[in-house]
Amino acid sequence: MRTAGLAAACILSCLQPSAAQDAVKIGFSVPLTGAFAENGKQMLAAAKLFMEQKGTTVAGRRIELITRDDGGVPDQAKRLAQEFVVTDKVAALAGYNPTPNALAVAPVATEAKVPQIVMGSSASITTERSPYIVRSFSTQPQITVPMAQWAARNAIKRVVTLVSDYAPGLETEKAFTDEFKAKGGEIVEALRVPLQTVDFAPFLQRARDAKPDALFVWVPGGLAGPLLRQYVERGFNRSGIRLIGTGDITDDAVLNQMGDPMLGIVTSLQYSAAHPSALNKAFVAGFQRVSGGQRPDHIAISVYDGLQLFYAALQKTGGNPNGDALIAAMKGMAWESPRGPIAIDPDTRDIVQTVYIRRVERVDGELYNVEFEQFDAVKDPTKAAKTK
Repeated sequence: MRTAGLAAACILSCLQPSAAQDAVKIGFSVPLTGAFAENGKQMLAAAKLFMEQKGTTVAGRRIELITRDDGGVPDQAKRLAQEFVVTDKVAALAGYNPTPNALAVAPVATEAKVPQIVMGSSASITTERSPYIVRSFSTQPQITVPMAQWAARNAIKRVVTLVSDYAPGLETEKAFTDEFKAKGGEIVEALRVPLQTVDFAPFLQRARDAKPDALFVWVPGGLAGPLLRQYVERGFNRSGIRLIGTGDITDDAVLNQMGDPMLGIVTSLQYSAAHPSALNKAFVAGFQRVSGGQRPDHIAISVYDGLQLFYAALQKTGGNPNGDALIAAMKGMAWESPRGPIAIDPDTRDIVQTVYIRRVERVDGELYNVEFEQFDAVKDPTKAAKTK
């Protein structure tokens, strides 16, 4: 009976193609559990807002977003990607936070010739792992070099660096160190924290004992909350040592919960919820509505823009979901995002964008990363040299 039922179902599907067969599918891999679950919440809300605003039809094709929880675990992300490709027949793979997940899935994208839109990996090497990877996020050198330049010209001479000990953290450490030293600065000590560690106290104490002018920090956004809490608990904010870093440490999603000790922290990043544009104000309002009041961060805007990239590419191909056609359409694409002007570098498939220097300030009773300086049309500096 079961065999007969399956045969009947097959006949029906052949005679009457379902809407699901006609749909262009996106496999959306998100860490809804585990250490990066807070990032996952941002990713889900941004996708929900985008689909609500832009609809589910492009070039006459219905779009279906299939969401799965990868837990932030590389093996799980790879297994899900294989299911997306083999079972769901997706036209694109999307998501991938943190970097190890993106790297684990790269061979799947290559073999299947399916675009992988990386929305949460900031390792410079990521796009080099597959010709089918396109990034809507940022790279660590891209957002770090401007911070080193700003620090060197603002009376910061001696720095301790503290980074998560995996590819993006090591790239961040190198990018800051090389640029800061080139501008005459000194790195007093370089501290590396194992990924997934939530006890930063011993590392913060070592940094404080070194008595630098500033502590430069990078950890993934999902770990920013524990780091900042321990920063305050240990009185680091009253030590006279300035805290600087890339914007993950003052993540918009958690910043307002941390209170006045965050005031004055200077960071560099491609996005702030306080970005003063009409597009961003509408994005923030919409995001807060669909997320139950949560503030969007740089992960959220990356998901929003990554989906926009896919929609625009599918429109450009006239609804053709072929992987090679979509990748070709994505190269060189440029548009105005809520974060500012962005483009996809046709040579590297990385994003080109403005990097902002921001200071935590109180605005209308809430804490925000207020932009006060910017670096326009920034490429990954490590790749810019190679493509000249």
